[in-house]
Amino acid sequence: MYNKGLFHDWVPKPIQLLLIVLLLIVVMPLGGVYTGNISFMAGGTGALSEDFILANYATTIGMGAAMPLVLRIKLRFKVRDKLTVLFILLGFLSFVNATTLQPAVIVATSLFIGFFKMIVAIELFLPLMMIMGNRGVFYGVFYTFVLTLNQVSNYYAVEVSILYNWHQFFIIISLICFAMAMVCRAFMHDKYFALKVPLYYIDWLSIILFVSTFIFSAYVFSFGKQQDWLNSGKIINAGIGAFINFALLSVRQMTLKRPYLSFKIFKKSNVLHGLFMLFWLGMFLGTTSIQNTFAIGVLGYDQLTNAKLNVLMLPGIILAGIVAVFWFKKEQPLKMYIFSGFSAMVGYAVVMYFSMVLEFSYEGWYLPMFLKGYGMCSLFISVWFYTLDKLEIDDMLAAIGLVLVWRTFLAVGIFSALYSWFLYHFQVAGVGDLAAYMDGMTITPQNVAVYMKTIQLNAMIIAGKKLFGYVILAGFGVLIYILTHHFGRERFRYLRLIRMLGGKAIIAGRRQREHKKLMEEIKDAAGPAI
Repeated sequence: MYNKGLFHDWVPKPIQLLLIVLLLIVVMPLGGVYTGNISFMAGGTGALSEDFILANYATTIGMGAAMPLVLRIKLRFKVRDKLTVLFILLGFLSFVNATTLQPAVIVATSLFIGFFKMIVAIELFLPLMMIMGNRGVFYGVFYTFVLTLNQVSNYYAVEVSILYNWHQFFIIISLICFAMAMVCRAFMHDKYFALKVPLYYIDWLSIILFVSTFIFSAYVFSFGKQQDWLNSGKIINAGIGAFINFALLSVRQMTLKRPYLSFKIFKKSNVLHGLFMLFWLGMFLGTTSIQNTFAIGVLGYDQLTNAKLNVLMLPGIILAGIVAVFWFKKEQPLKMYIFSGFSAMVGYAVVMYFSMVLEFSYEGWYLPMFLKGYGMCSLFISVWFYTLDKLEIDDMLAAIGLVLVWRTFLAVGIFSALYSWFLYHFQVAGVGDLAAYMDGMTITPQNVAVYMKTIQLNAMIIAGKKLFGYVILAGFGVLIYILTHHFGRERFRYLRLIRMLGGKAIIAGRRQREHKKLMEEIKDAAGPAI
């Protein structure tokens, strides 16, 4: 009656694994927009690039909104029907993005793409979790796989947009999603995973409040610089809207019998320290905006060459995954692995600080991008593992949406917005400082126009160096924190022996254990889903 797998019994096991990998290759890099395509989309639609940055954030918000619902949706629908319909919807939404010129429509479709993508990803991760068993090894393999896939997909998004246009890439994605829907229909079984559960316990108002909270926040981060921050009534109103929606969301969870979110886990020490480390990881990941300013604005790289820089992170990403697999197999403490990740990020900032000159060559990117790739992958694996460790499953599943949004959206968004603001002001100050050389003795009036570009480029370099300098100082503080923080294992384990006296009690206990195991697997699989 029930089937906990994904495919028909007549499908060979190697083919099943191959199909899962194929589906993951399609769904994991899927998004409403692709970061390399933002400039092409802005030019093609005539809209602001901030509109598409907001759409990129909306994809992450949709993924976080879906996370508390994945268990109930998994138990409610047959896997074949569910994945077939979801891939059709993802293909349709990608086609809408390819044909519309309205940024608001792209933001809305991006939100739903993230929502549906999370549901599909969890379904594909659970069988792989059962195969690998070890949660740390699973994180090591799949963060490496996902991060590698994201860099490659962004590169090809840019290449297709240059050879044809950005619409064509979305159309290709749409056709691939429709093909995956046919694969799901042909090979997946039509049985339920377990006992069918109803959907009417879902609190849709909480979902709306959750999405509204972070969409308002995303608007602030995306349009803050363009609207001049607190000098804009729109930014102030969006900030107030985010605060009010989050307050209403929090109050509503206290009154519900089955809350959409749970805040209990935020009392745990490892969760608080994990969120703290994820915040500083966002500081390093946010330096991508400084890197892009230097690569495109100073060195004059085109979009394809700039996209190749992210591909240079692949050796570091792969090395971090290999180290993680051996590290978790030997059950080594996380402390030094986390320290190595933050050290690599600090090393990346140091190399960039000393390398930002007008004569910087392309070969000079190899070392900093290798360090960045290693640091990003190792910290995604280790910090996420540490944050979710030793938590109550029910509370974790109900709060993981907030943690995912914090890791991927809030932490990076805050620092990206700060960097863009400081870059502008540091550039203005740099031009003012360099203007001292623009007098009749050093630069003649006839040569002012010739040297103006050099002065502007040097002002951009000065601004980037200042920001990287502050990042380095903060990074050394983070390293001191890592060295002084305790990442030790649990000292004592208490086992409770529950004696079942009746047949019904035995069945109930078995169902409870299966339910707990399933929720544990979903919690483990949620990490690489973003």
